[in-house]
Amino acid sequence: MTRHLILGAGPAGVIAAETIRKHAPGDSIVIVGDEAETPYSRMAIPYLLMGDVPESGTHLRRAADHYASLGIELRRGRAASVDTAAREVKLEDGAKLPYDKLLIATGSSPIQPPIPGADGPGVHPCWTLADARAIMKLARPGARVLQMGAGFIGCIIMEALAARKVKLAVVEMGDRMVPRMMGPTAGLMIKLWCEKRGVAVHTGAKVESIERPAAAAASGGSGSGNGGGLLSKIASAVGLGGKDAEAAPQGAEAAPMLVKLSNGRTVPADLVISAVGVRPNIGFLENSAIRCLVGVLTDEHLETTVKGVYAAGDCAEAFDKVSGKTIVSAIQPNAAEQARVAALNMVGHVTQLRGVTQINVLDTLGLVSASFGNWEGVKGGQHVELTQPDAASGGRHLSLQFDGDKLVGCNSVGWTQHVGVMRGLVEGEVSLGDWKNRLLEDPTLLMEAYLARAQAQAEHAHVR
Repeated sequence: MTRHLILGAGPAGVIAAETIRKHAPGDSIVIVGDEAETPYSRMAIPYLLMGDVPESGTHLRRAADHYASLGIELRRGRAASVDTAAREVKLEDGAKLPYDKLLIATGSSPIQPPIPGADGPGVHPCWTLADARAIMKLARPGARVLQMGAGFIGCIIMEALAARKVKLAVVEMGDRMVPRMMGPTAGLMIKLWCEKRGVAVHTGAKVESIERPAAAAASGGSGSGNGGGLLSKIASAVGLGGKDAEAAPQGAEAAPMLVKLSNGRTVPADLVISAVGVRPNIGFLENSAIRCLVGVLTDEHLETTVKGVYAAGDCAEAFDKVSGKTIVSAIQPNAAEQARVAALNMVGHVTQLRGVTQINVLDTLGLVSASFGNWEGVKGGQHVELTQPDAASGGRHLSLQFDGDKLVGCNSVGWTQHVGVMRGLVEGEVSLGDWKNRLLEDPTLLMEAYLARAQAQAEHAHVR
């Protein structure tokens, strides 16, 4: 009987455990999670905040006896170290767990910004069910909420907060919203769209301090920073205008917190949400033989540099076939596939990961945007952009990046009909031939190009 030890009770850990059980009915499986909760999905927390699902709706598996019925042991604890020579994991409570095969699926944790006052009451990340419970108590209709961070995860949280009818301000250090997913035009279009819906967006700014005066009236506006000439140019191009969101009421009730920004503004807040990013939970591997870069380095089988030890999910660094580099791709579809591949290899079914890609599709207050692959472009590559103004819908924007005759990355805003095609062309590494020049002239011909070239490529592969 092989002993499988899985560190992490998120989607990657659960999918891996279920896959192992399917192929190895007699093996021992232990999942170690560090929360006093049944395994749940962090991606469901925004829906909990919106009121769309109850807490039970966040659970990865609904049946109370699901894990017991599969002979999967759930254990609470946190890994302190791994002794790969002894094949043993030591937990922070001192317990030692032996293993024959180990899967590291410890995920990631929110970054704690080094801001005076950020560790006090009323400041929360939005990462765990415990965080969600605390936020729901404070984020009531009319509450003044300031969110630090407007990246991919931040925008999802922002959507949930807006649904709770709070008065929302967002602070982003980058010069645009979702700066790691969107180029300047797309990011500024999203910003302007949010402002038109009453969200105060401060880009190019950061929180300098969070103060809690004993009795201070709310002061300072929560309008947008000016964004400079580029913002004005983009605002004009997409027909959205640059109007600031409604300012916070002056002389209103005392604010529990006064948040001072680097742009000189002070924003009153009843709740501050920290969504400035996450980092892989790999500190316990520091003195082990398991090699880590940004995350736990893996090969095409999701095996680490130590035989019999695997990694999957937000803590794993796997090969990205588009960029040709290893990356940590912290999105749930990649975590699920990595977990499946790792688990199959753990039970002796040799399987290769086809690679990960940087895929993001985001709905921000009704404006859908997407980003695939090398959206910033590659050295020596060509690109084309098209922006179509429409104040009512938020406008449409399409940016395509090429390497030779292949589409290697793209950004889109409001172009929902092409999302599947963009992914297919990027992930399929489809040779576009003459269609590349046609797309440079008219990027809206993506569907036609896909049907013409992807089908031809598939037929050619079949003949070979």
